Amino acid sequence: MASLPNPLPTLADLELGLPSGTLLGTTLWLADAPAQPGDWTTYQQAPRTVGLLPVLIDVGAGHGGPGEWELEPEEMSYPGDHDPEEVLADFWDTYQDDEWPGLAEPTASDGSPDAVAADVVSSLLNGGGPLKDPRPALVPARRSADIPAVIGWMGPANHEGDVARLSAVLRSWEDRFGIRVVALGFDQLIVSVATPPTTLDEALAVAAEHFAFCPDNIWQGAPGTTLQTYAERQLLHQPAWHFWWD
Repeated sequence: MASLPNPLPTLADLELGLPSGTLLGTTLWLADAPAQPGDWTTYQQAPRTVGLLPVLIDVGAGHGGPGEWELEPEEMSYPGDHDPEEVLADFWDTYQDDEWPGLAEPTASDGSPDAVAADVVSSLLNGGGPLKDPRPALVPARRSADIPAVIGWMGPANHEGDVARLSAVLRSWEDRFGIRVVALGFDQLIVSVATPPTTLDEALAVAAEHFAFCPDNIWQGAPGTTLQTYAERQLLHQPAWHFWWD
């Protein structure tokens, strides 16, 4: 399974020094108060000892909190049962006439994925992103890429009903680019990127994967957005990737 033996029901007994929060469903604990700059390190380190991973949950933007999101964790498959390249190639073939170009090569860096995630979260909480009312949350996930599948997130439902298939791609991005899932909204996903593409050719290869993963990033982007302009403006040297499904 994508989730670990679940310590969430007994979170109050774990003495992790966390603020008050609410258990939503069976796989998501949400803090009652908004996230503050500097909180992320506490949520990264203390809960990890019991198998909990942090994520920001945006309860703003007019969609309410995850209690109104129709989370369906029991309906999701296991990310490890899906081949990420097959998932992306299936989507690509649905939306494009030309041949699937294949996975982008990994990029090398000495950066720490968790440190980059903390920096991205700090930027988001200081007004550097699309989040309206982010709250800290904890999820019993085996790895950050599995968080959407573990909570049964339905944000991309118009694109893919089984978000575990997208988590399989996120696992691949963890391995190749050091991503971490740092924020989820009703229909938005933000990941930090420890090793983003540093050349246009690398960025173009990643842009093809992004189009397959979330075509609305291109279709619903700024007027005139193409894979090349998307690669240049959104991917090259960028420490965070933002996805939004209509």
